[in-house]
Amino acid sequence: MIRFTCYIKPHRLEAVKSALAILGISGMSVSDVRGTGNSAEVSRWMGGAESLVALPIRSKIVIVAPDELREAMIEAVVANARTGEHGDGKIFVERVLDAVRVRTEERGDAAI
Repeated sequence: MIRFTCYIKPHRLEAVKSALAILGISGMSVSDVRGTGNSAEVSRWMGGAESLVALPIRSKIVIVAPDELREAMIEAVVANARTGEHGDGKIFVERVLDAVRVRTEERGDAAI
């Protein structure tokens, strides 16, 4: 199993969720987060005034999925989140040792 965590621009969230649903992914956690990666701080014009956007809002998606979906999930997110601009996002993939569904005590892939 893998834990798949990605950070994307919020306006790309629906397209990414739809692409993941086509792969059979239905369970995910989505949250709004603030942060910055390698990009320098930029100033933007908002409401007629220039302001510094130091920690822009991003959507964070976390999914635990079977190993065999890894490449398909990466391709789905990249194809649907990419705008070609700085800050398009990042994907992190980690191994998950086990999962347990509390209600039924199912383990491993059966629990996800």
